[in-house]
Amino acid sequence: MPQPKYHFFVCTNQRPPGHPKGSCGQLGGGEVFMKMFEQLDQKNLWGTLKVTQTGCMGPCMAGTMMVCYPEGAWYQGVKPSDVEEIIESHVKGGKPVERLAFDPAMLG
Repeated sequence: MPQPKYHFFVCTNQRPPGHPKGSCGQLGGGEVFMKMFEQLDQKNLWGTLKVTQTGCMGPCMAGTMMVCYPEGAWYQGVKPSDVEEIIESHVKGGKPVERLAFDPAMLG
C-alpha cells in the first residue's frame, strides 16, 4: 500500500464525567473519527488519506482536536459536520480549513 499523502489524528480521549478539563470523547471525537473514516471509504481516498484515533493531545477545552501531518496543521472544535469541508479543502485542495485552525503555540 502506498504511503498516504495526509495522516489525520483525531482525539477520542474519554475522561470521567465531570472532569474539569472535559474531553474530546465527550465533545464528539468518536463521531468525528467515524465520519473521517466514512469519507475515506466513500470517496475512495485510500492511499491519499489515513485517519487514526489518538488519546489526549493536550488542549481538551478546545476539542474535538485533530492534527494532520505532514504539515502539522492543528484543528480545534471539529464536529462531524465539518469533516466534508476538511476533506474538500485540505485533502483535495491542499488548503487547511482556517476557521478551525488551532495554534499549539497558544498553550505556552
